Amino acid sequence: MLTTHIDRVDLNLLTPLVALLEERQVSRAAVRVGLSQPAMSRALQRLRRLFDDSLLVRAPDGFRLSARAEEIYLQLTTVIPILETLLAPEGFDPRTSTQQVNIAGTDYAIHTYGTSIVQLIHTQSPDTPVRFHSWRHDGIDEQIRRGAVDLGLYGGHAPDDLNADRLVTEEFRCVVSQDHPLAHRDIVPLNDYLSFRHVVIDVADGIQPDVDYRLSALGTPRQAAITVPYHTAAPPMLPGTDLVATLPGRLLRDWADTARLCVLPAPAEIATMPYRMIWHPAFDTDRRHQWLRECVQAATIGQG
Repeated sequence: MLTTHIDRVDLNLLTPLVALLEERQVSRAAVRVGLSQPAMSRALQRLRRLFDDSLLVRAPDGFRLSARAEEIYLQLTTVIPILETLLAPEGFDPRTSTQQVNIAGTDYAIHTYGTSIVQLIHTQSPDTPVRFHSWRHDGIDEQIRRGAVDLGLYGGHAPDDLNADRLVTEEFRCVVSQDHPLAHRDIVPLNDYLSFRHVVIDVADGIQPDVDYRLSALGTPRQAAITVPYHTAAPPMLPGTDLVATLPGRLLRDWADTARLCVLPAPAEIATMPYRMIWHPAFDTDRRHQWLRECVQAATIGQG
């Protein structure tokens, strides 16, 4: 096994490298890894000499990655999860673990399942911090590939390079004002659904993939009147309008304003959503990760 290039490198630079490429700023990268700003600046200079590249290039709004840094970062998204698994302790005891759990999802995921997940994790591992990450524009899948989160809670089709396990099958509901023309119907045909304007949740690229991809495949896209970044922002916009919001049914169970809103079945063409957890395959046999997946699976089933 050749180690020619590894032998000439200080592997202690790996953690600062990842922080610099992700934060794209020396001060934030320093805080992230617990170094002083001068120490991080020295690490950046050493990395620049190592790669014979500037890595961070000054831009009008801060710094951007050089072409070489983009290439390095892409390779690290594969390497880092593998190294994490390789260097993890062979045994894992949740009762004594203090390693933070990182889970990413939309506000729907955190509102619906977050409390149960935390309660179960802390029952078995009282000293384990749990951090929920927002669904960022670079996507949950990218956060997982680079090792920023342990698990993603994910609707619809999972990327082919990541592993997935179905948690539940969610049923969509249409939410409208009590005086809406569709209100109090037992069935909402697709043509009627499409005849109104919609409040769309920006889950990815300004759409709700599990709704809008299916409608586009049918050649029947809906008309977006309002686009919001959170599921919970949609219902307050509906009373007194002819707008329609399409939301996961479990999200509505506890807080739907039934005095002003009416909850209806979604059209059959978009009635359900497979909801999954996804993770990097490098963690398939990692004992800590197996325990975490079991916790999330059990907590989610308990909310069914």
